[in-house]
Amino acid sequence: MYTPSSFAEQRGDVLFPFLEAHPFGALITSSALGIRATHLPFLVDRTRGDAGTIYAHMARANREHAGVSNGDEAMLMVTGPDAYISPSWYPSKQEHGKVVPTWDYVAVHVYGSLRFVDDAAWLRAHVGALTARREGAREHPWAVGDAPDAFIAQQLKAIVGVELSIARMEGKWKMSQNRSAADVASVAANLARSADARERAVGELVEEHAPERVE
Repeated sequence: MYTPSSFAEQRGDVLFPFLEAHPFGALITSSALGIRATHLPFLVDRTRGDAGTIYAHMARANREHAGVSNGDEAMLMVTGPDAYISPSWYPSKQEHGKVVPTWDYVAVHVYGSLRFVDDAAWLRAHVGALTARREGAREHPWAVGDAPDAFIAQQLKAIVGVELSIARMEGKWKMSQNRSAADVASVAANLARSADARERAVGELVEEHAPERVE
């Protein structure tokens, strides 16, 4: 991922919380079947392996897992809030007019070795943990055990587990850090007034990452 130094984020104490807060991404692999991507929910275990492990699952009918061997490299791509940035927001537009539109966004790429798991007990534990994570805060949470065992066993036969042993991660928080302090303040203020919650979230991040000045 092209990441100028002003946008780069490599700290694990930032990247791991982001992954935990945005637990849906695209698993990308390259094999004899070509480049493939599967969008899937996942769990993160910071303590498993040398640098953490991603856990997920995909449909058994998905050809992506058929073309990849255990140990092959893969990438999980996860994105956060994003927003279009209008050059009309920049005070510098009035000064010299040398401004163009851009897009502010958050992206994290996780690289590692892939392993597929075809074990009913592993899959049952995984979907149970994944479900508990999403259902736990609900007033009437659903649990895997609420469904008949025979039905769940049949459903598990239709999926395969995914483990991505993390080798490295790279993050990009492109939040107008390359603009003047006045431009950054104006971008944050305009996004804060948006009716779109996603744009307001970007505005908060722009404000959080505002530098005094990046030359």
